[in-house]
Amino acid sequence: MSVQKAKKQELIKEFKVHEKDTGSSEVQIALLTERINNLTQHFDRHKKDHHSRQGLLRMVAKRRKLLDYLKREDEGRYHEIVTRLNLRK
Repeated sequence: MSVQKAKKQELIKEFKVHEKDTGSSEVQIALLTERINNLTQHFDRHKKDHHSRQGLLRMVAKRRKLLDYLKREDEGRYHEIVTRLNLRK
């Protein structure tokens, strides 16, 4: 369940910090969120796909680590990305 090229470029353009940015924490978090959302929809149809569920759990853990890092380094950017991605309810 990877992100399509056009959608990936759109996410990078939306969340980049500077002009040549492709790997900042914000971009990584946005891409992981998109993949997590796609996999969540996949599990609605394929309830017994436990192998992919393990990958989903790894992605969620990685996103959590990136969010923790961002909160530790710059709390303003953390709050901005959490609200833009609608991660907290």
